[in-house]
Amino acid sequence: MKILYFAKVRESIGFSEENIDLPSNVKTVDDFLNYLISKDKKYDFALNNKEAIHIACDEEHVDKDFILNDTKEIAIFPPVTGG
Repeated sequence: MKILYFAKVRESIGFSEENIDLPSNVKTVDDFLNYLISKDKKYDFALNNKEAIHIACDEEHVDKDFILNDTKEIAIFPPVTGG
């Protein structure tokens, strides 16, 4: 599965995209985020406020309980701030 990282998440992780083979127990977006957080400290740091992270699956914004089934691409965005 192709994973895209944007803005502060990209800066914290150190790259803008990667391909990951997800374990079979990763079913939802929340499972996916938990998997990444457990994978390495850089993901834990980048995604430490998991509730504020925005996710798009195949270019559609989704909630954390979204089931990944046939998803081909996940984009991860940091919390949005304005000014």
